[in-house]
Amino acid sequence: PAPATAPATAQDSGTGAGVDISPPGGGTGRMASTAAPAVRLPAPVRLAFDVSGQAKKFNYNARAELLWKHDGSRYEARQEISAFLVGSRSQSSVGQVTPQGLQPERFADRSRSEQAAHFDHAQGRVTFSANTPQAAVGPGVQDRLSVFIQLGALLAADPARFVPGTQVTLTTVSARSADRWTFSIEGQETLDLPAGPTPAWKLLRLPRRDYDQMAELWLAPDLGYMPARIRLTQANGDFADLRLRSSGPP
Repeated sequence: PAPATAPATAQDSGTGAGVDISPPGGGTGRMASTAAPAVRLPAPVRLAFDVSGQAKKFNYNARAELLWKHDGSRYEARQEISAFLVGSRSQSSVGQVTPQGLQPERFADRSRSEQAAHFDHAQGRVTFSANTPQAAVGPGVQDRLSVFIQLGALLAADPARFVPGTQVTLTTVSARSADRWTFSIEGQETLDLPAGPTPAWKLLRLPRRDYDQMAELWLAPDLGYMPARIRLTQANGDFADLRLRSSGPP
C-alpha cells in the first residue's frame, strides 16, 4: 500500500471493491464483493431538519431539507442546508433503482459553485467535473448522499442481520474523489428530537485517516429507516448536526 502521506489512488484505497458486511469481531465478511444483499427502499418522503453547527469557529443555526423520490426504476435525492450568513449548500443524487438498491449516475455538490461526479458502471469508474483523477468503482458504490438511504435500505430488509458491532464497508464517492467508507452498527437509541421521541438505529463511520470526516447517522424504522438525525464532523472541528423536525409527502 502507499505511504500514509501519499494521496491514495483508486488502486491503493480499494475503491473498485464491492460491499462487505462483517459480523461483530471483525475478520472478513461472509459476503463476497460481488454478492448482492437484500434491500427494502423507503417510500418517497420529504424530511425537514433543524440544524446546529460550527463553521470556522462561528456557531450557527439553520434549516435543512432532505427530499427522497423514486418510482421503482429511477430515484432522486436532494439535501439542502440554508443558514443566515453561512449561505446554502445542496447535494443531489440521481440514478437507477436496481434489485441491489441504489445505483447512482450523477452526484452534485453545490455551495458557491457546483462540482459533480459521473458514474460509468459499465466501465467500473467514476469521473469528476473538477478534473481530479478518475477512480475505479465496484458493485454497490454509493455517493455521499445516496449512501445514507442505501444503508437504511439494507437494515430495513434484514434488521436481524445487523446486530451491534456489524460493519458495512462500501465505496463512497464525493464530487472530487472516491474512498472506502466503513460504518459500524452501534445499536438502538430513542432520540429526543424536535419531531418528538424517535427510536432509531445509530451507525458510526469509522475514519481511516486523521483528516477523514466523521459521520454519525441515526436511521428510524418509523421513517422506513430514513435518517432522523445526521451529525457530520470535520477534522478541524467544524460540524453540522441535523435533527428531524417533521416529515411529509414529497
